[in-house]
Formats: sequence, C-alpha cells, structure tokens
Amino acid sequence: MSVSPLAGSLPSRDMLVDVERLVSAYYSCTPDVSDPAGRVSFGTSGHRGSSLSGTFNEGHILAVTQAICDYRVAQGIGGPLFLGMDTHALSEPAMMTALEVLSANGVEVMISDGERWTPTPVVSHAILNWNRLHRDASADGILVTPSHNPPDDGGFKYNPPHGGPAGTSETSWIENRANTLLEEGLQGVRRATYEAALRSDSVHRYDFMNTYIDELDEVLDLEAVRHSGLRLGVDPLGGAGVHYWHRIAERYGLDLAVLNEQVDPTFRFMSLDYDGKIRMDPSSAWTMKPLVERSDEFDVAFACDTDYDRHGIVCRSSGLMPPNHYLAVMVNYLFRSRDSWGADAMIGRTSVTSAMIDRVAQELGRRVYEVPVGFKWFVDGLRTGSLGFGGEESAGASFLRRDATAWSTDKDGFIAALLSAEMTAKEGKDPAESYRELAERMGEPLYARIAAPATREQKARLKRLSPDDVVRRELAGEPVLAMMTTARGNGEPLGGLKIETRNGWFAARPSGTENVYKIYAESFRGPQHLACLQAEAREMVDAALAEV
Repeated sequence: MSVSPLAGSLPSRDMLVDVERLVSAYYSCTPDVSDPAGRVSFGTSGHRGSSLSGTFNEGHILAVTQAICDYRVAQGIGGPLFLGMDTHALSEPAMMTALEVLSANGVEVMISDGERWTPTPVVSHAILNWNRLHRDASADGILVTPSHNPPDDGGFKYNPPHGGPAGTSETSWIENRANTLLEEGLQGVRRATYEAALRSDSVHRYDFMNTYIDELDEVLDLEAVRHSGLRLGVDPLGGAGVHYWHRIAERYGLDLAVLNEQVDPTFRFMSLDYDGKIRMDPSSAWTMKPLVERSDEFDVAFACDTDYDRHGIVCRSSGLMPPNHYLAVMVNYLFRSRDSWGADAMIGRTSVTSAMIDRVAQELGRRVYEVPVGFKWFVDGLRTGSLGFGGEESAGASFLRRDATAWSTDKDGFIAALLSAEMTAKEGKDPAESYRELAERMGEPLYARIAAPATREQKARLKRLSPDDVVRRELAGEPVLAMMTTARGNGEPLGGLKIETRNGWFAARPSGTENVYKIYAESFRGPQHLACLQAEAREMVDAALAEV
C-alpha cells in the first residue's frame, strides 16, 4: 500500500469539497438509468455515491424511499420508521427527500427531537426497544449515511425490524423496485412538501439521545469507570455522535474530555488518510494522528466514524490499537466478565478477522461462529442471544446487554469505545497491555491486506472459485488444513477463497469497486512467513483464475 506524502496532514483549501455545488448537483442532476453507474445499487451498506458523479441524487432517494414504502406494505410492517442521518453534506437533503416520501405514503416516522444527527447504533437500539414492547406493529429504520467515506459521498441504508443491516432478500427487492421507478420516470413516487411533512400527524419527534444514553449502564459497567477516576479522551471526528459525549459524561460522572466538537461538512479539521483523501476512519493511524499525539494525556482515548458504527482505541501504553488486537481483547474480557451470558453464547467473527480470536475462544471454551464479510450475518445471533459478540476486522462490533438480551444489532462504536474504559477500570491495565498478555500466551500474529490486479471477468471467476480449482496442498511451508469458499459458521458463500494452515491463513476476495482482488493474510510465525503467505497466495489465486 503506497502512502501519500500528504497523509497525516490537514487538507489544503483546494482539497475541500464545494458544499454548495455538491448540494446543488443533488437536486439538479437526473440519474441516467441507461448507465449502470446511474442506477440504484442497494447492497448491505445501502445505496452510496456522490451527486457530482450522478450516483447519489434526489431521483435516487425518491425511488429508494418509495421502494422501502412499498416493501413495508408487502411485508406488513406497520410500526414507525426511525429516521436518522449523519453529518455528511448530502445527508440532510437526502433525509428531507425521504421524509417527503414517507409522509406522503402515510408512514409513521420518528425523527430526532432537538439533535439534528442520529448515529446508526442509536437507530438500531430504538428499533429493538420499540419491537420489544410492540409485537403487533413492527418498527424499522433508515440511516442516511455513507459511513466513514469522503465528504462528497452520500449514503442511504435500510434496517428492517430486526434492527440490523438489511439482508440480500430485502436489498434485492428494494433495489429492483427502485430501478423500476427510475425507469418509469418516478411516476409511482408519492411525495409531499417538506413543510407539509413536518406538520403532518404521521411525523413524530423522538428523544433518540437520552433514550439511548439512559440505558448505557445496561450494557456497560460505567459505575466502575466513574469510581476508577480514569482520565478519558474522545475525538468525535465531526460525526453524528458529537453531542452525545458530554451528555454521557454528565449522566455517568465520567472524567471525559471531548477534544473537538467541530461539525463542518467539508471536514477540514480531519488529518488526511493514507492516500491523501479525507476519510473519517477511526482505525487509520493517519486519520487518528491528532488523537494519538495526545495519548499521553489520557488513560485511554477513542473515536468513532461519522455514523458511529466503527471505533478506534488509543492507549497511553502503545498509541492506536490495530482493530484485530482490540477485537481479541474485547472477546477475552467480555466472555470472562459477563456472568449472565449463557455458556452456549458464541463469538461471531468474519472470515477475514484475526485467528487470534479463535485462540482466545479455545481458551475460553467458546465456539466461534465464522461468517462471510458483512455485519448482516451477525444480526439474528445478536437478536436472539446465541451470539454474545459479533465483530469484523474493519473496527465494527456489537455485543449483548449485561443481562444477555439484545442491545444493538448494528455495529455500535459507542459501546466498543466505552468498553475500553470499563476494562481499563476493572483490570488495572489498558487494552493494549491486555493484548500483549494474550500474545505472550497465544502467539503474536501479524496481519496485512494487499491488492493484486484483476479484470472484471477474473473477479467474477474468483467469486465462483471452488477448492477443487486449487491443486497445491502446502502453503508457506506448512500443510494446508482447510480450503473453503463457504463460511464455516453459516455455510454462506465467502465470495472468494480462504486457505488455512496451523500458523497462518489467507483469504482472497474481489473488490467491489476496483479492478483488483484483495488478499488478507495472517501469520503467527513472523514477517518472513507473512510475506511468504502473501506471495504464495497471489501465485495460487492467479494460477487458479488462469485455469478456470
């Protein structure tokens, strides 16, 4: 991965998005449905794009929102829809468009009372709370966010009544219906004016913030944090949770410094990511540089991305923790400290998350539930309690309440961040120190992701690859123990290939946006072994693609 010389520095004025032009293009540009890029592509992360490229415009949001309304009717979803948005420039106009359509369709909509922005996990939490008490009329939700993506991006996600990311059946239905509406010139879209929508009896104000914050002690031991006297720091990264932190500190008596409360849709205050772009990624050392430079001021510090479904943990002892390290520490701590969780509660991880979690699970006597990439695969387990924890390598996780009931079935950056304070308070060491102890007992893995060129046809072949297409039975000097194209936990397709040995593994998956495939690899034997894994992985995959 090449690193831009601008990485870690603040953006210059000419790098900032022109917000006025961005919003103007949202309203003025009409989607070109004859161009595949101009159609709705509604995957697990919803529809994403930019108004400047004609991929996220008012027409897209009109069509998608009407499609969601039609889906609700088809599925008999009659409860309220919880609507939230983040701080990206395109989020507010898209939210306004959505509200116009939802109101015209008679959907009961819950919008934030007082606070403009609503984090993703807060909406998931609200959906679950409603449905726990109202089994006759299920609620669902819409999140207007492109997550940690650059400032000129927009995003629009749907969370069904289970509260988490929509699955393939839901997203396919919504995508197909939305594109039909676009092809028909949006004739099937019902729409009110924004002013009429706000005045309508179907739009209600809901106190997302206090409802969520008042229940945090049901998932975390914040009393222990308060009594510990820990000095905590948080950088909100200009995201949807920016105003939650002071309320959390006040409600639970925490010594928590909020370091930057700026909200600016250009995100001019962000240090540039590895490629010289503005990206609100709390797992990036470049993005997190300002907080890392102040790490000695705090016992532990943290940040979340723009919609608060990802976390980043900064420890005084080591700086920014790699996401896989913190996930392993979370698993080890949670399953030792949550006595009410059943003995059969499993540990959920994606196929490209560190195998260190497997070693921790073995010591704990817990089963690992391994799934393909995508948090949607953890939703049912977190909802029913069969999973105590679900986490993915991109710094996303959620876990059960202390009484073993569901908290959020979407990723929750708040609770992941605050758990670092709880474990520091109760164990007397920060998460990085806890990880070093795990590594001393279980081995020190090295993890990396690289990319290799691939044509569109080769990427399609990689998705269809079978273990029979790979003839070698040794990898980096060790016998191959497993080759798989489906996940060990739920049997769903990995969308690529994964091969494991005793002390290492690799997984190869095609990129959804670039003409490359990605190789994830991990070694418990050091940097030379990791390099060998990566080289042989690329050789094996290239040979298999050439023969298919």
